[in-house]
Amino acid sequence: MPKPSPLDELLDLLDLETIEQDIFRGYHPKARTKRLFGGQIIAQALIAACRTVAEDRLPHSLHAYFLRPGDPSIPALFEVEHIREGRSFATRRILVVQNGKAIFAMDASFHAPEAGLEHQVEMQAFSPPDESKLVDGLKQRPFLSWREDHKRLLTREPQAPVQHIWIKSNGPVPTDARLNMALLAYQSDEALLGTSRLPHRGKYDSSRTQIASLDHSIWFHRPINLNDWLLYSLDSPAACAARGYTRGTIYTAEGQLVASCMQEGLIRT
Repeated sequence: MPKPSPLDELLDLLDLETIEQDIFRGYHPKARTKRLFGGQIIAQALIAACRTVAEDRLPHSLHAYFLRPGDPSIPALFEVEHIREGRSFATRRILVVQNGKAIFAMDASFHAPEAGLEHQVEMQAFSPPDESKLVDGLKQRPFLSWREDHKRLLTREPQAPVQHIWIKSNGPVPTDARLNMALLAYQSDEALLGTSRLPHRGKYDSSRTQIASLDHSIWFHRPINLNDWLLYSLDSPAACAARGYTRGTIYTAEGQLVASCMQEGLIRT
């Protein structure tokens, strides 16, 4: 039997086990030995919330807090609370528990499709990479990822807190809109905190630095297709008080803004 691809393993993790009404169980990568990846918990929590909301409503925002490190050796319970059920909006609160303690909390809001005013900030003039030229080392994870001006990261010199990263699923993803949003939530946690450390490269000992996501927010502006390249543009306006703050905007290759993110993380030297 062939070994599942990294993307297939992630899709399996997002297929939560139903324990009873509004309670789900989530599992973790078998190879994970340290604390859980925050993007995984965000994505699983969003899937749990989606299962309690009418199918005609898509998530438009989520706001999450990482409360304790997640233990990869034991499953997590996802408890969903119905906060509001309006005519066009629905709100859910998700609590993730391990060993009887909350490790993560998230509010998610859902909205039935509506027409309205539209505008957006324009994407910078970048073109997606040629997938056929990506080296094998970039194809060992659920997502393909390629940084514009990636060679500057080879030095330890301080740099501007800005990154532009192309992302795409490493294999075909079903067309389910909610699943694509959950997968984007997973990948959105990959580079935010690292961006806030760029101005300080070479100024601290990474082996003696405590780094962890504290909170994470996403706004979904439009449906997402992760079978196509998306540009993740990130910048970090500030870092202080042992915390780094970063924001990101996500565009299609054609320049349509589909999602925005913000995160604050602990950087304790």
